[in-house]
Amino acid sequence: MTQHAALLQQGLAALRSGDARGARSIFEQVIAAGQADASTHLALAFACGQQGDNDATLAAVDAALAQEPRNLRALLFKGDHLDRMGQKRTAMGFYQAAMQVAAAAGELPPDIQQGLGRAQQLCDQYAGEFEAFLRDSLKQQGYAAGSAPRLEESLDIAVGRKAVHLQQPTRFYYPGLPQQAFYSREQFPFLTGIEGATDAIREELLALMEDEGCFSPYLEHDPDTPQLNDASNVGKMDWSAFYLWKDGAVVEENATRCPQTMAALAAADAPQVPGQTPSALFSRLAPGATIAPHHGMLNTRLICHLPLIVPPNCGALRVGNYQREWREGEVLVFDDSVEHEAWNRSDRPRVVLLFDIWRPELDEEERRWISALLQTVQSYPGG
Repeated sequence: MTQHAALLQQGLAALRSGDARGARSIFEQVIAAGQADASTHLALAFACGQQGDNDATLAAVDAALAQEPRNLRALLFKGDHLDRMGQKRTAMGFYQAAMQVAAAAGELPPDIQQGLGRAQQLCDQYAGEFEAFLRDSLKQQGYAAGSAPRLEESLDIAVGRKAVHLQQPTRFYYPGLPQQAFYSREQFPFLTGIEGATDAIREELLALMEDEGCFSPYLEHDPDTPQLNDASNVGKMDWSAFYLWKDGAVVEENATRCPQTMAALAAADAPQVPGQTPSALFSRLAPGATIAPHHGMLNTRLICHLPLIVPPNCGALRVGNYQREWREGEVLVFDDSVEHEAWNRSDRPRVVLLFDIWRPELDEEERRWISALLQTVQSYPGG
């Protein structure tokens, strides 16, 4: 055993026996010799902590983290020490960092697992105290809870109750567009006419539903396409579709059965990308079915739902941190490149007319070049 290793063993033995002063002296010798690794600095931090020397403790654990910034024991130790010092807010940052590192690690030793459990418990406690402090302060300044939805979301994110949901399209991302989950239908005047045709569209839908075989699974297996989203609905009728437009082309056989619906859709500001969009379909969610959280293909379009059959206590659509219930005849407009999910908790099917439209922030030139680019990508040789 080398002299360096022998000294470390002596120091650790002294630390276990409760001789913090002796252990500290030994670890400081090793460090002075320029032979210390992160674990040596961390051991020194333990010894200094047992002596109640806060400044030396923090200096030692910081030295360990300078060598190994993702050292879980060092991150947890610093969080614990800051907590004991009453610096809860700073401690939470190190606890959260430790949990983030641990999430990407494999199986962890029992002492680290125990430390992570303690860290999670304290983070939850701190978050509650922090939220109460924030809300009380805002209330004293005249803020009424719930009066500003975006501020409410920011508070939920700040205390860890909700995540940050950004656009993550699976096929094509166009930069600089607003990170907005839902849009007001009043922003799109053409939706008024489509909503006005709700009864006629529903009549055509009801006729289709008498022919059970005309619907097919919304998600179908494609061996040539990576499945980046949850595959639980692939090939299943829990989420089924009757297409009027598919991959940028009219499905003639289906369109002839729904002339009123096709006439109403003609007013939509549909994205024109031959071979890809627009899409329009009756989307049916079976009783008790769910659509798992997922992301759409493009962030250059928005998705519209015209609710046609919405049973009582049906369920809702969540996009990012926002949730909306369907109301028959009232279009929901949302960005499907943001994580979204839906569920039907009723005992009857839920059916909407689903179609896509251009994002309003894109001007005509941008739309033309986006369409050209997407067509060019699709035409690239090799499949």
